[in-house]
Amino acid sequence: MTTDQLWLGVGFLGQAFFSARFLIQWIASERLGKSVVPRAFWYFSIGGGLTLLMYALWRRDPVFILGQGAGLFVYARNLYFVLRDPERIAS
Repeated sequence: MTTDQLWLGVGFLGQAFFSARFLIQWIASERLGKSVVPRAFWYFSIGGGLTLLMYALWRRDPVFILGQGAGLFVYARNLYFVLRDPERIAS
């Protein structure tokens, strides 16, 4: 396996984590019969965002780096709010 193939795998893994968060949100909403954002959504957002940021840094893609970096700030801030007041958010 080459370094390029390894990093391509990292990129696909990050995208899989990032995409899984939508399935988690959809399933949680269907179960409750209303739109909710479960805590796992934010964990998958951070995991996928970090993995994709690593991939973007390896590619030296400034647009991708800025997008993922800014997104990580938002995901971390939302997780902070969830952990600070867990009764208001579905887990």
